[in-house]
Amino acid sequence: MIADYHQILKQCELNGAKLLVVSKNQSPDSILKIYKEGQRLFAENKVQSLLKNQQSLPKDINWHLIGHLQSNKVKDAVEVSSLIHSLDSFKLAQTIHKESIKQHKTMDLLIQIKISNDQEKSGFLWEDLIRSLEQDPWDQLDAIRIKGVMGIGSLAAHITRQEFQTLYSHFTELKKSFFQNKSDFTEVSMGMSSDYLIALEEGATMIRVGSVIFEGE
Repeated sequence: MIADYHQILKQCELNGAKLLVVSKNQSPDSILKIYKEGQRLFAENKVQSLLKNQQSLPKDINWHLIGHLQSNKVKDAVEVSSLIHSLDSFKLAQTIHKESIKQHKTMDLLIQIKISNDQEKSGFLWEDLIRSLEQDPWDQLDAIRIKGVMGIGSLAAHITRQEFQTLYSHFTELKKSFFQNKSDFTEVSMGMSSDYLIALEEGATMIRVGSVIFEGE
């Protein structure tokens, strides 16, 4: 567990990327083992798991939400998350903006873009995202801050690299066309336990790894 963690962390450091440890279904004791190695970035798929962990684990952990966010969970997500990776509609952006105002904070978000053909995966279709950025009043949502993009690759390894290349290309185009004056639009969140090495090679600034670390416990 600890050896695997340090190996992956070293690979991130060599590529200038951040390691986000996904603690899904892990006990507090298991999470603390990684925390004691210096790790402070952890993620959960579900808001209720974030709430539970945030209450029982050290307060200096930065919790990220990487799973699909429903509107009725926005209040809690804004309260406990330092970064939400799964922004997949302008309507959700509006909801998060309104809740952020109520909580007197600016919420950091990543735009999730659908890069695989898996129907179960969420995210903006590229064409819909461009249309929304051109037509919807994103500039009025001053209580949110778009930090970059997130994508989930297919389980089929032979097309994962192409999907990650597509996501990085989308990031570059968004930076050029819509976020050129936003110095904090810097993040490309892609790669999980099965494909993080490919993601690092294709420009990920943040990888989301859990099972490969905790299965070594």
